[in-house]
Amino acid sequence: MNIEDFIARIEEEFDDLTPGSLKPESVFREVFEWNSINALILIALIKTEYDVTINAEDIANAKTVNDIYQVVQSRVAEAS
Repeated sequence: MNIEDFIARIEEEFDDLTPGSLKPESVFREVFEWNSINALILIALIKTEYDVTINAEDIANAKTVNDIYQVVQSRVAEAS
């Protein structure tokens, strides 16, 4: 898993996102309308794609796409 693949999966999942619009430093709450439904979609995407569980607190503590990526990456490493 790398950050580019992670971003591509997020862009595929959310219709509001134009491919190539997200960057690791993007503040995801500013890129598109962020709400609880989108948070649940992101949680489900990460569980399905990476078999990792994140929660609302993880998302609340993250500001950028890279912050979320780092959480997912650390949990994948812990599971190995």
